Amino acid sequence: MKNFKHYIYIVAGLVWLSACKPEINTPKPSHGSADFSRYIAIGNSLTAGYADGGLYRAGQQNSYPSIIAQQMQQVGGGTFSQPLFTTDQANGSGYLTLTGFNPDGTPITTPVTTNLAVRGILPVPGFGNVTLYTKYTGDINNYGVPGIKLQQITYAPYGNLNGFYERLLPNDAPTNNTAYIDFVTAKPFTFFSNWLGNNDALSYATSGGAGDVLTDKSQFAQLYAYLIARMTANGAKGVVATVPDVTSIPYFNTITTTAILAGVQKANPQVQAIYINALVSGTTYAPRAATAKDLIILTFPTSKIGQPVQTPYGALPYGLTPYTPIDNQYVLDANEVALTEDYVDSYNATIKAVAASKGLAVFDAHTFLQNLKEHGLVEQGVQLSSAYISGGIFSLDGIHLTPRGYAIVANGFIGAINAKYGASIPMADVSNYNGVKFP
Repeated sequence: MKNFKHYIYIVAGLVWLSACKPEINTPKPSHGSADFSRYIAIGNSLTAGYADGGLYRAGQQNSYPSIIAQQMQQVGGGTFSQPLFTTDQANGSGYLTLTGFNPDGTPITTPVTTNLAVRGILPVPGFGNVTLYTKYTGDINNYGVPGIKLQQITYAPYGNLNGFYERLLPNDAPTNNTAYIDFVTAKPFTFFSNWLGNNDALSYATSGGAGDVLTDKSQFAQLYAYLIARMTANGAKGVVATVPDVTSIPYFNTITTTAILAGVQKANPQVQAIYINALVSGTTYAPRAATAKDLIILTFPTSKIGQPVQTPYGALPYGLTPYTPIDNQYVLDANEVALTEDYVDSYNATIKAVAASKGLAVFDAHTFLQNLKEHGLVEQGVQLSSAYISGGIFSLDGIHLTPRGYAIVANGFIGAINAKYGASIPMADVSNYNGVKFP
């Protein structure tokens, strides 16, 4: 009898637990108040699927707009055409592959130089050489153009200065005269994503503040308002993304002044500092000892450190004296970092204000990447971070994303769309997309 009562209690307990089991309600896929029948994406290299220092077919196929479009098709989205390189020229502009590691753990990357889509080089007086690629003909939904700034969307001759844009246009450079904003709005569309504005800060930052300038804040605001007015003129809805904190990417956080100094001190303990040529104010630069707040770019050739440089005071070691500081183009110093962040904050205030005025969804890429750098990310049990190579999100160039990184960004856009328009586009399965490919 005692065993029977015990049995009854167990059964009652199981029934109670079953009754208390939480239900997981997966919303039925829905487009909400948006129409995804013709979705287009505008933006720069991130939109195009650029990765590993180049634009190539496999990267294009894993672009975040392509991933978004695949998910949209479950809620009535239409076909999504990308200007893919052909299979015979699948390596496009060329890119980097990881081929091994040095004894000190640093990666060995090798450029891919076969099966390219390069058709020639066009010298442009006063500008430089423009690489031209095999023309693409056909429908386009992904209008991502590597290198383009918001500043350049109304400049009609731009199709003669950017080979990635030139390949999409019917005419050959130097006869193009179609502004990007006119090109992307030439055909009707029902929904758009926009991630323009990154290069207006990134180009300055990646040049160490030496090879480009930040787009004027007022000009950015005027052009962004004009862009969104054009994109929404026919009633299309859309989603926009903020400009990331460009200093949070591996390109600026992999080679550090602390690590360089430690390496030098192993051979010469008397060395007390690494020297850089740093911004003082305006356009005035002066040499000073580097600090942890000064960011060395990923492509800095560390082998230059300590090499003799001829100066009025004789041959002195590169980077180790105030007379031989590391060149500007290799360092985004602390004042340049602050300047870049100030401009990015202004750009993002504009983006959010314009988006709000037009009732658009916003994916806050700036906050996302800051959180990624500070806290990392766990996706389906996999620990991810902004670390170079091992983090799984950034590709070999330290700026653009891996397929897994693009899938995560696609989900960020989808989440913003769902929240704004009452849609329930299913999220992409991040586990279906790879990080950096190891040899």
